[in-house]
Amino acid sequence: MRYEYKSSFDKVFKKLGLNRQEKVIDTISILIDFFENRKKAKGLGLKNLRENYWEIRVNVKDRIIFTLEKDKVAFIIVGNHDEIKKFLRNI
Repeated sequence: MRYEYKSSFDKVFKKLGLNRQEKVIDTISILIDFFENRKKAKGLGLKNLRENYWEIRVNVKDRIIFTLEKDKVAFIIVGNHDEIKKFLRNI
């Protein structure tokens, strides 16, 4: 599996506070572990939103949106529930 961070993800990620960045990194590591070892962590909140768009929970507030294709995961955006809804309306 290949993993890619889109510029939209990087742009938002850089604006997050250090604590939120660390939580995002931890959550992505758990997701990668799931794809590599098929071990799903409790509370990951993996959810299919539409077609190839998926969501995982960082915490109660923040979510990560990514696309899943045959052998590639592309991280698209990280944000709170309202930011994610706004993003999804515009795709």
